[in-house]
Amino acid sequence: MRIKHTIRLPPKLSSHLVDYAARKRVTQALVVETALASFLSPDSSERMEAALTRRLDRMSRQLERLERDVEIANEAISLFVQFWLTTTPPLPESELKAAKISGKARHADFIAALGERVGGHNRVARDIERQTAPTATD
Repeated sequence: MRIKHTIRLPPKLSSHLVDYAARKRVTQALVVETALASFLSPDSSERMEAALTRRLDRMSRQLERLERDVEIANEAISLFVQFWLTTTPPLPESELKAAKISGKARHADFIAALGERVGGHNRVARDIERQTAPTATD
């Protein structure tokens, strides 16, 4: 069911309506109906703002996770260095050359293992989450 409305338009706007409807080969009523529906619905700037807000919220959550992961990495490195410096005595001068050679080989092994870890899906942060997440029995 349709309800009839009578409106008055300025002559210039009326001629634009007639020309547009003729070019598009639609009725003037359809043009007015579509324009009115568009005018009364949320405008594109409101839709863009809503989409932007959702995107910014998602980015905020991603940054929070990134910040947490960086804090974990910093703490892990700090604990490791503190532990290593506390438990490792200095080497005598006679053993330094052999230690440097061994250190280079161990460093190469470390880099290879790190590359595999970063390239795969087995990450330290996920390991920590799995180990610290509450279980069903908790």
